[in-house]
Formats: sequence, structure tokens, C-alpha cells
Amino acid sequence: MAAEELDILIIGAGLSGINAAYRLQTELPHRTFALLESRHEIGGTWAFWKYPGIRTDSAMALFGFPWRPWPYEQNMADAPQIKAYMEECAAAEGIDKKIRFHHRVKSASWSSEEQKWTVECDVTGSDGSVETKVIKAWWLINCAGYYSYSKVQPVVIPGIENFRGEVVHPQSWNDSVEYADKKVIIIGSGATAITLLPALAKTAKNVTMLQRSPSYVMSLPRKDRSVKSLSRWMPENWAITINWWTRMIVETLFVQFVLNFPKQGRRFLRAAMLQHLPKGYDVDKHFNPRYDPFQQRLCFCPGADFFKVLHQPNAQIVTDIIDTVTEDGILLKSGEKLEADMIITATGLYMSVFDLTAITVDGQSVNDTLGERYAWNATMLEGVPNAGMVTGYVAATWTPGADVRTRQLIKVIKQQEKIGAVSATPYIEDSERAKFAANPFMTLSATYTITARKRLPLTANVGPWRAGSNWAQDWWRLVTGSVNAGMKYAFNTKSKDI
Repeated sequence: MAAEELDILIIGAGLSGINAAYRLQTELPHRTFALLESRHEIGGTWAFWKYPGIRTDSAMALFGFPWRPWPYEQNMADAPQIKAYMEECAAAEGIDKKIRFHHRVKSASWSSEEQKWTVECDVTGSDGSVETKVIKAWWLINCAGYYSYSKVQPVVIPGIENFRGEVVHPQSWNDSVEYADKKVIIIGSGATAITLLPALAKTAKNVTMLQRSPSYVMSLPRKDRSVKSLSRWMPENWAITINWWTRMIVETLFVQFVLNFPKQGRRFLRAAMLQHLPKGYDVDKHFNPRYDPFQQRLCFCPGADFFKVLHQPNAQIVTDIIDTVTEDGILLKSGEKLEADMIITATGLYMSVFDLTAITVDGQSVNDTLGERYAWNATMLEGVPNAGMVTGYVAATWTPGADVRTRQLIKVIKQQEKIGAVSATPYIEDSERAKFAANPFMTLSATYTITARKRLPLTANVGPWRAGSNWAQDWWRLVTGSVNAGMKYAFNTKSKDI
């Protein structure tokens, strides 16, 4: 059976994949493309995770698609709302017809002789049978995110095998998990734990968030009525544009202020948290991280729900180190014993750009050397032709980053069409590479990001090998930067450095 041929393949039908599809059909309408989705539905993260309370920790005015703004007042939407919005957007633009569900990409192999990718997919039929399908494509765009859906972050919890209750990882949460009237311990202090605590406390007998070290947590309003208010005086599309720009400017300035003035940023965040915490709460113990803001993710909560639940008698934070897990709880280094019927291990993600997909270029593995390759404008990998990886920001709202980086890839494709090149490959001269700093793709100091650095590319602080930390930087490079710098173009079987 002959392989199907398409111009461009997008891997993943989550937020980044749907956005990439819109940009492709808008800016490259003459190109054929499809989205390959391993699961049975649109949504990515927002369809996969099922734990109670799951929601975005960004304002939807920025988190929504720039070409079809979030139409509701809900400022920090939950997963079902986000998924429904994505489905509406995909259907309105005809993108849903381009999605191939139950297509898990097993391998992608680039051939310089063919100047194409050969993609092998495991396709699951309605009867559960699996067959292999082959698709050839000129370009490959990975929008499957940066964490594994099939593997959880390994973590050593002393004595966890002794616990007689239920141990649940949020990644494997399903409808069979019962926590009502139970004593629950959440191990972790990141975005998942911050979300779980108020959600579980509604029906659980007692919920304890056990953290080794604290996090910074900020509250955002539950409702965003800016567009509604502005629309009284101007057309709605103007109001939406003004609201987007206002939020983008405020977010960018806030992030840069905190990054450049960490002491002042720490004081600001501490004061903001004190406003919502119970009087006399030990903020220095439970909300005074060892690291500066944005060295790890800053957590957000809607309507201060995380702080409000700490006013209840059945919710608490304990900052301590686990000595061992016992049959009925956790013994801490301080000597305190926490009783539990259920332990939830909210200990981070297993970060993996390609997850289960084997990537090769002319027979050479990319996966094995990923941690040694530099990222070109945070979108393409050194030595990998006609392929992009789309990620958003971790210290700011995800979507603007995913969008500007997708447009950077489209700029490369347009340049190829303009000059008649069959491939574009990020390239560094050996003499130049020797001078580069080996900076991590993600600079967060969380354990799960540090342990993943060999599975993520490198960045440098020069030329197109920088990793933009905000939309303004990436947009400026998109508009003013050259797609020739650090790029080798091939014309049929001959290469050309430009």
C-alpha cells in the first residue's frame, strides 16, 4: 500500500496544534496538512487530565486563541470549558475535519535523498485493532507539548509501599477515585497541588498539602468584565484588542520586574499572599520559598480559593520532609505524624519533547542527542531539517509563545518557497559552537525540569540560538530577525549556506 503524501503534518490536536493548523491554512492555504492525534478527542492537556478542579492558571484573555478570543467572562476557566472552547474554534474554522484521531506517531525518519519525512503511525480501529500507517510529509511540526502522557515523573517516597490506603498520581486520575469523607495528603507544592487543595476540601474529611518547600501563589479575579465594560463605549472587537494588549503589557512588565528585581518581587508577592491568609498564619514557614520568583513556576488561583480554604478547619499546609510512609499515614522528620486514607503524589511531570516517538535524520537518532543540540529561535533543532517544535512560555501565558513560534516556522517555510529550497536545517559551525554557552531550554529550578535537561535542547545567548522568555522578545525577533542566520538551505540535492 502506497504511503499517503502531505505537505505538512502537525502532531497533536491540543491548543498549540489547533492554533498551528489555523496559521497554516490562513498563511499557507496552498499547502496540504493534517493533524495526528493519538487520543480520541481534541483538547490535549485539557482533555487528558481528570483530577478535581483542573483549570488554567492564566487569564483566558491571553490563554485563548488570538484569532478567536475567549468569549466568556470566566477569567481562569476549568478544563471542560477550555476543551469545549477549543472544539468550537476548530469546528468554526474547519480544522476539525483535518484531525486524524487514534493516530499515535511511532517514528519519524528524515531522508535527505527524498527530502521528506516518513512518519509511521499506530492507528487504532473502532474494534480495538491496531494497524501501522505510513505518511510522507515535507514538513513536521510537533505540537504535542513537553511532557509524557504515558510516563509519570519518578520520585522516591520512603516507605510508600507500606501504605495500606490508596496512592493516586494526578496523571492517572479517573472517575473511580473516591475521596469524600477521607483523610487526604497531597504531596507537592506546584500548580496541581494548589488546584487540588480547595477542590478536595469541599467533600474530604481532611486535606493536607505536604510540601518540602513553599511556592509563590497569586490570586486572579474569577471574572474578567473588561471587554463588557469597554464595549459600552466602543465596538466589541476594539474592546477585545485593547484588553489583549493591556493584559500582555501588564504581564510582560510584571514578569520582567520580578525577574530583574527579585527582592522587590518577593516582597510584593509576600504582601499579596498576606492579604488572603488567615490572621497570624506562619507565612515565613509556608509561603517563603528558598528560590526567587520565576526560578520555579509562579502559581495562580482564581478568586483566592487556595487561600480561602486555609480558613477552613479541614484544610492545612504542612512544610516538612518525609521520614517514611507508614501503614496509615506519613511520619515527618520533625516527628509529627500525618494520618491518611489517601496519598496523592503531585510531584511533577516527566518532561519529554517527543514522548514515545523515535526521531531520526538519515538513520541517526535525534532522541539520543537531543540534550546536545541547540534550539533555533526556540522552534527548530540544530541538524534537524524541516521540523519544528511548538512550546509556549512557562514564566508567562502559554498561548502567545506558541503562536509567535508557530509563525516563526511559517516564516521559514515561506522563505523556502521564495528561494526554491527543499529543506531548511538549523546549522552551527564547529568553531562558533565551541564558544556557545550550554544553557537549558527551560531555566526553572524545579526537580522535574532539572532531571529532564538531557531530554531538552540547549540554548545560547547569541543570535537565533536564544530562548525568548516573553512575547515581546519573540515578536521582535520574528519581525526583525533573519531566517537566513544559522540556517542551511538545500536545493534538490545540493546544500547552500545563506
